[in-house]
Amino acid sequence: MGDLDDFYIHTVAVETFEGTGAYGDVYSEPVDVPGWLEDKRRLVRDKNGQEVISMSQFMCDNTHLDKFTPDSRVTLPRRQAFVIGVADLNSGALDLPDHLEIDLT
Repeated sequence: MGDLDDFYIHTVAVETFEGTGAYGDVYSEPVDVPGWLEDKRRLVRDKNGQEVISMSQFMCDNTHLDKFTPDSRVTLPRRQAFVIGVADLNSGALDLPDHLEIDLT
């Protein structure tokens, strides 16, 4: 059990982006991930360095890093979003709570 688990009161379903196939984008099967969802607009940079608006941020345990690649599809309680970028907040030897902060469209 992680240090932040008590705060993870929301659940999203993430479908990891696997690439583009003959019929369009390809995603993995959806996986439910517990975390904290915050609907707040903020200016961020996408994988190409372009400034874009993130409409929501999702924080979760850093063991889910491989699921939230850029362009992955995330089903939120009221809408569907895509991953813009991920910050892996790892404290190293400081022994603070490690987590991911995912910017969503």
